[in-house]
Amino acid sequence: MSTYSSELPLPAHYDAARVGEVWKVQYETLAAEARLWADLHHIEPEHKDRIRVALIAVDVQNTFCIPGFELYVGGRSGQGAVQDNRRLVEFVYRNLHNISQISITLDTHQAIQVFHSIYLVNSRGEHPSPLTQITVEMIARGDWSFNSDIAPSLGISAQYGQEQLLYYVQQLHVQGKYDLTIWPYHAMLGSMGHALVPAFEQAVFFHTLARYSQPEILVKGDDPLTESYSAVGPEVLTDSYGELIGHRRQTLFQKVLHYDVVIIAGQAKSHCVAWTVEDLLHDFHRKKPDLAHKIYLLEDCSSPVVAPGVVDFTEAADAAYQRFAAAGMHIVRSTDPFWDWPGIAPLYSD
Repeated sequence: MSTYSSELPLPAHYDAARVGEVWKVQYETLAAEARLWADLHHIEPEHKDRIRVALIAVDVQNTFCIPGFELYVGGRSGQGAVQDNRRLVEFVYRNLHNISQISITLDTHQAIQVFHSIYLVNSRGEHPSPLTQITVEMIARGDWSFNSDIAPSLGISAQYGQEQLLYYVQQLHVQGKYDLTIWPYHAMLGSMGHALVPAFEQAVFFHTLARYSQPEILVKGDDPLTESYSAVGPEVLTDSYGELIGHRRQTLFQKVLHYDVVIIAGQAKSHCVAWTVEDLLHDFHRKKPDLAHKIYLLEDCSSPVVAPGVVDFTEAADAAYQRFAAAGMHIVRSTDPFWDWPGIAPLYSD
């Protein structure tokens, strides 16, 4: 039987107790350990892989995954992202020899964006509180308006800003998307919150050195006039005049096209993970419907957004995963042996 069927042990440097903490990765020490580890376990460079396996890690950043940071995804248990990342990191280490490449999405924001408080203002000059749900009716009534003072910074007129705000929330409703949510300032470009969770960053770096495989970094969310939960494209692509306010990316579709297995995990299950998978599924239907079977969703490595007493997206996330399974994708657990996942063993025996 192929050696791919066996799992690797966890390396000595890994400390499960520190997954929910922020600390400095010791790159040089880790690099030397990775090469020794590759030699010890006969791990070959990824270019020799006969079966190509990609891991897409969505927004495994401090801002979402470390308690006390801006938009920590605790799920209903309160420990969601920490437990998810413990399982994800251990999955990477155990399957270092199976994973060909790791792709990482980075939610990337500045303060003046449509989903941050500063973008909107009421008649008293107040900005909406985080987690406020902005509906079409609110904008139409004038409960909230575009903050004209930010227009020069965005290079637009105040009139355009107000027109597009109404058009934007209307489009979210028409397309069946979530209402515009005012999020806490998060994933700010260059901040500690923007950075990868150290335990995951350490695992990715270890994989890079052991397998000679450069990770792929995908920046998303930096268009100021639209949200970008999905790593494929924005929530609303154009303004009311048909001009682009965001851009769609073909990177992930091409990855699914050229890899045999594509594994997806990350945060949050209800938002950035779900909409990334939804957009991929939409592209499959338009271009190549039989690709869905290549997708494996690590259900125990993602949690939904839950703010007790305010919002709970658990049911929406679960419903999305049911749709994905019905479309032919595989819902799996990281703790189950990779070799036992549906459809994996036949790939290696062909």
